[in-house]
Amino acid sequence: MAVVNLTEARIRELPLNSGIWRDEQVKGLMVVCHATTKTFAVQGDVRRNGRHVRTVRVKIDRADRIGLREARNRAKAIMSQIQSGVDPTAGPEETGITVLQALEAHLGEKPFREATTESYRYNVDHYLTRIRNRAVADLSRSEVRDIYERLRTTKGQTVAICVMRTLRAVINTAMRLDETIPANPVAAIRLPTPKRREVDAIDLAAWWEATETLSPIRRDLHRAFMLTGARRSSLLQVRRNDVEFERGVIVFKHMKTSDQAMMFPMGTYLRDMLNTRLETDAPLNSEWLWPSPTSESGRVEEPKEPRRDLPSPHEYRHLARTMFIAAGVPYAESALLLGQKLPGASGGYVHAEHLVEHLRPHAQALETKVMAARK
Repeated sequence: MAVVNLTEARIRELPLNSGIWRDEQVKGLMVVCHATTKTFAVQGDVRRNGRHVRTVRVKIDRADRIGLREARNRAKAIMSQIQSGVDPTAGPEETGITVLQALEAHLGEKPFREATTESYRYNVDHYLTRIRNRAVADLSRSEVRDIYERLRTTKGQTVAICVMRTLRAVINTAMRLDETIPANPVAAIRLPTPKRREVDAIDLAAWWEATETLSPIRRDLHRAFMLTGARRSSLLQVRRNDVEFERGVIVFKHMKTSDQAMMFPMGTYLRDMLNTRLETDAPLNSEWLWPSPTSESGRVEEPKEPRRDLPSPHEYRHLARTMFIAAGVPYAESALLLGQKLPGASGGYVHAEHLVEHLRPHAQALETKVMAARK
């Protein structure tokens, strides 16, 4: 196996069936002279955590198809992968556990609430698409930091932190399963503690007028957020048959703090509004309360409006809590209407599903407070 200074002329002169000729200039690059062809290839040692994993050889192309300059450029790119511990000849199952496999392993380690599971899957499927099928061992700190910075710039600090916490937990699970993973690259990022969100006071009369400018379905959706204080995932995933008019409740089946469904007692306006909504949308033959023929799921997925005069779902939740107090609703009742667990050991003994009629006048008090501000 000779080492020579390869040139275009030298390659043409190499005799067929003469074996391997290594390049002096680019580490790993070689010309393999077969019986009838000459082929560019690159060879290197894959190492992880300081240990030799395997020696790999990657065919680049035939010497009569590409020139030496292109062969050297390709060889450098492949060697860069090999030197970072990536085997370019192996599939994900050979290079180690992937991010997606680690996610499944993490979610299978212990029972998680449905909302938590959905959050983990959403973060991986929507924000970590580029790396979800990559081997965890191949992820570098700089690559993960770039993902964090991109999310922070395009989606905001809160989303970026949430996604990084998901990735950190998933990689920690991968490290328990694969000892060749040296460290968690997320650990190199100093994640700030999210600041408590500031929510401006709202002019209910101006807000009501602003909702009138929306499409009917989005108008009703914003009003439902205000009148229930429900979480985004809870309200958006309500199906038509979850609105039970005989009992006068909306059944929220997707709760953050419990696997048990919550029954929210509707006030008079909310009840009439949703009844009209269901009648209007009946021709769409959708299972959802908030249908969207253009979305993949068949329902509204993004309730937040780009304009600043309408709150986000989380801001509605802040406003509902504040207006419950302004309407004279006691703390415990307002917490239960917001789907929150009461504090203390005794809080676990309170079952909101048995208190629907007790909570109804308090839900009506919030609605009355909102409706009184209409012009």
